[in-house]
Amino acid sequence: MSRFSFNQITAKLWDLPDLVAGCVEAGVGQVALWREPVTEYGLERSAALVRDAGLSVTTLCRSGFFQAPDWFDDNRRAIDEAAALDTKVLVLVSGGLPAGSKDLAGARQHVADAIAELVPHAAAAGVTLAIEPLHPMYAADRCVISTWDQAMAIAEQHPVGQVGVTVDTYHLWWDDTVLDRIARAGERIAIYQLADWVTPLPQGVLTGRGLPGDGCIDMAAFHAAVEKAGYTGPIEVEVMNAELWERPGREILDATLTSYRKVV
Repeated sequence: MSRFSFNQITAKLWDLPDLVAGCVEAGVGQVALWREPVTEYGLERSAALVRDAGLSVTTLCRSGFFQAPDWFDDNRRAIDEAAALDTKVLVLVSGGLPAGSKDLAGARQHVADAIAELVPHAAAAGVTLAIEPLHPMYAADRCVISTWDQAMAIAEQHPVGQVGVTVDTYHLWWDDTVLDRIARAGERIAIYQLADWVTPLPQGVLTGRGLPGDGCIDMAAFHAAVEKAGYTGPIEVEVMNAELWERPGREILDATLTSYRKVV
């Protein structure tokens, strides 16, 4: 349980002070935070709240979205926010195609170029940029980086510790080559996240993930691959589920802990 981290989005409607209090009460020592609720509560207040409770922040989610006109300034702010929260990992979701564009290859090259522009600022702040490949169904509007290999090709252009890759079971489970690739990734794994793929798919696929063990993903195989790579860092449970969000925050945390214990 020392590696467990509760990702804030799993209890989206739980406000930050109650989430922090609930984690302390449950003996959870690590949380992953999201930019929007942190901004709403206040960056300095959020950092103080978590620090005073004795919690560590495993990641800040999320930045990227490089198709946006203000991508450079927004990502630099995100790096500074991560540093203020004393987390070493900023998760990057690359964003989709620019409006009206069909140039997928060009969009992917832009992501690589944009990350290269951000690396000096991130390195100076002591923050690792963690590229997250998303399931191909999100390529058009949310993330043109769809595979582990695409993410690694960008990360490997930079020193280890400056750019890494996010292992998210929900987004990678479909790829029959990914477990071998992960097992050989070594220090390129920046963070490891768990969520399950449940069927039938809900209308809102983005908010239809399952708790680990509730779907069809072979979590044991993923865990073995990550362990073989030598990753010993935090394991976040990051579940976006509209039905789960309707439950009280502490009940969600307890259900998350139960599911984590079953699969890790």
